Amino acid sequence: MSDPIAAARADGRTLLTEVESKQLLHDAGITVTQARLATSADEAVAAAEEFGYPAVLKVVSGDIAHKSDVGGVELGLGDGDAVRAAYDRIMAAVKAAEPDAHVGGVSVQQMADPGVEVIIGMTTDPQFGPVLAFGLGGIMVEVLKDVAFRIVPLEPRDAGQIVREIKGYPVLEGVRGQPGADIDALESMILEVSAFAEAHPEIAELDLNPVFARPDGAIAVDARVVLAEA
Repeated sequence: MSDPIAAARADGRTLLTEVESKQLLHDAGITVTQARLATSADEAVAAAEEFGYPAVLKVVSGDIAHKSDVGGVELGLGDGDAVRAAYDRIMAAVKAAEPDAHVGGVSVQQMADPGVEVIIGMTTDPQFGPVLAFGLGGIMVEVLKDVAFRIVPLEPRDAGQIVREIKGYPVLEGVRGQPGADIDALESMILEVSAFAEAHPEIAELDLNPVFARPDGAIAVDARVVLAEA
C-alpha cells in the first residue's frame, strides 16, 4: 500500500481523499469502513463484490465539500447492476451540478449497520496544539453545537469525561427503549484518535463524522484528513 500522506504531498494537496484518509486510519488500528477508489463502473462492481453488499458509493473530489447535496452519494446498493447504475448516476449528477469539479472516481464501501451518530475530530490550535473534539454527529453537530474539547494527548479519564460532558449523552445511554451505545468502545476510539494525532504532527485537521456508536462497538463511516502546509 502506498503512503497516503506522501501521495498527497507529491500531488501538492493538503486534503486527503476519503479513501486515503481511511487507509491511514485503518493502518493505525482505528475502526473505519474500508473504502476503495473505483474509476469505472466495472471497478466499482469488483470492489463491492469483494467488500460485500449492500454497498455505498461516494464521489471522490477535493472540489466538493457536501457530496450528498450534488447527488454524489448512493446508499444501500444490493447487487452489481445496482452499483453499475449508481456509478453512472453519480457521474451524471456531479457533472451537472459541479461541471468544473475535478472528479477522481468514487469510493466503494460496504454499508455499515447504523447507530447513534457521533463525531470525533481534531483541530490544531495555534496556542495549545492539537485539540480533540467529541459530540453528536451527522447534521446535529452543525445544528446543536453540542461538542466537548480536550487538549491532546488524552488520558483514559479524559475520554470518559469528554463523552459524558455533552448534553446528548443520554442518547448514548439509550432512551425510550432504544439500546445504548458501547461507551467503552467510544472511549477507546477517542484514545486511539488522540494517539494518532500525537504521532502525526503533520496532520492539521481530522474528522470522523459520522461514527456509528452501536451496542456492539463503534465504526467511523466517513473520514477527512487535512495536512498542515508543507
